[in-house]
Amino acid sequence: MCGITGWVSFERDLHSESTTVDAMTETMSCRGPDDRGTWINGPAALGHRRLAIIDLPGGRQPMTADTPEGTVALVYSGETYNFTELRRELVKRGHRFTTDSDTEVVLRGYLEWGEAVAERLNGMYAFAVWDGRHDKLVMIRDRMGIKPFYYYETPDGVLFGSEPKAILANPLARARVGLDGLRELFAFVKTPGHAVWEGMHEVEPGTVVTADRNGLRRHVYWQLETRPHTDSKDDSIAHVRTLLDDIVRRQLVADVPRCTLLSGGLDSSAMTAIAARQLARNGETVRSFAVDFVGQADNFVADELRTTPDTPYVHDVALASGTDHRDIVLDSNALADPEVRAKVIRARDIPMGFGDMDASLYLLFRSIREHSTVALSGESADEVFGGYLQFFDEEARRANTFPWLVRFAQHFGDDSDVLRPDLSAALDLPSYIQDSYDTAVAGIRRLDGESDFEFRMRKICHLHLTRFVRVLLDRKDRASMAVGLEVRVPFCDHRLVEYVYNTPWSLKSFDGREKSLLREATADVLPKSVYDRVKSPYPSTQDPKYAIALQGHAKDLLARPSHPVFDLVARDRVARAAQHDAPQITQVSRRGLERTLDLALWLDLYKPDISLS
Repeated sequence: MCGITGWVSFERDLHSESTTVDAMTETMSCRGPDDRGTWINGPAALGHRRLAIIDLPGGRQPMTADTPEGTVALVYSGETYNFTELRRELVKRGHRFTTDSDTEVVLRGYLEWGEAVAERLNGMYAFAVWDGRHDKLVMIRDRMGIKPFYYYETPDGVLFGSEPKAILANPLARARVGLDGLRELFAFVKTPGHAVWEGMHEVEPGTVVTADRNGLRRHVYWQLETRPHTDSKDDSIAHVRTLLDDIVRRQLVADVPRCTLLSGGLDSSAMTAIAARQLARNGETVRSFAVDFVGQADNFVADELRTTPDTPYVHDVALASGTDHRDIVLDSNALADPEVRAKVIRARDIPMGFGDMDASLYLLFRSIREHSTVALSGESADEVFGGYLQFFDEEARRANTFPWLVRFAQHFGDDSDVLRPDLSAALDLPSYIQDSYDTAVAGIRRLDGESDFEFRMRKICHLHLTRFVRVLLDRKDRASMAVGLEVRVPFCDHRLVEYVYNTPWSLKSFDGREKSLLREATADVLPKSVYDRVKSPYPSTQDPKYAIALQGHAKDLLARPSHPVFDLVARDRVARAAQHDAPQITQVSRRGLERTLDLALWLDLYKPDISLS
């Protein structure tokens, strides 16, 4: 997996800046606990922290290749699942390999095909190539944006890193957040390319960014495209299963212990069951892990979002697939621990979280890392196959905005309610969200003859696959890599995404339920209980002790009236939420407390220059 960073300065020799390059690299130590390396050559400096997954002794980075025209150097984060096939092709073309790593395949692939190597990769990746033959930096990100990648233009070049913290470790980068950055924190629209920090950008998914002495250029090598779907229902189901079998097989490849994340929902259960069946052929057993909360299974109370607890379904799958299963049971003290909150914010670099769901994800991954280095996740199946409630909510379907915002408002209110009224007015989030939505749907192509309803559902699917999923993928990557755990996402394979996106909604929901294609494609490996289960979101604690702990931390913050967080949030609203009767505290008030505490801690940790003009 790993963490990458670098600095290109076309007007200077960076050998004298090795201390800064080292500092940038060390911010990625959690992403790569196994090894580190830096490489400096004139105007280019590259840094790498390694999490060893494939070819443990041979995949060290930065990796270089000397050519008659100059040295080509690579820093790479991620996995290329078709590296074996690419390696065979490159050998036939005359390339000689000195390692068994996928990193060298990517490097040799660049030497053979240049930037077009990206079009041949199947995987999750973010990598940078310094091409000394042409004095240029090439930055490439995977199609779905599974692996994070940021850059920051300087007067004579560019800084880059897997995470903003690597860039912010360079004195040339200012830790400054303006109104648009704050809008991104509270709008929940994930504008492509936006990084919250002023001057910083994301390398967008499916994009190549090239920097040379003439500046920066961007090239999109992949995007979600509308195509006719001609397969029958039965053929579509069969093709989905064929793809899933191939994807899981590829993503099980590793030279370190593997496991699956199992929630008892359709997505993770199907993925776990397929993995278990494949490994059983080699006499291996799948390890599986699930998160739970103290007392939740016995005292669960159904609500509109979650009608059933996860644990019984988790255990049904573990029994049916014969996994080596373990429940990670968390208590409210751990979920509300300010140190855990700090670790989550350091992992994300921004206070844009999901409260106890972020804390539990981090704690789950930390526990898993004691047993495994690679985990397969069911993330993104809801976006691909149409699993969320908003896909079936008529108000969300017809809204002229992002459909998840409609559902979010129904359950959690307006996230910006916690802000000071004058700041809310300055941000004008409704206009920002509307402009973002209009931009997001403008380029979606409609098929000839596609009905109004089918086109509306196509737009909803497109929005989830190009906006919503990126929030969740970033969350999962940061929480897992903060503890040195590689999480793979089989449902983000671009072949599956392209195919299912172009199946009409009538096929995605042919039985009137969510994720019909996935359910039928994996029916033979699912327990009946899971096959029949209604979609349930990632779990959240119901223990009132958690809310009580939040209120205690909020009261401590209120005792510091000069804290800079009160330049952003309305102190009186925080005070009211902190005084509620905790067992009856609303989801809106609880979320407001979580957002306030996140903001306060972020201000303490990063000390950003907040510009409100």
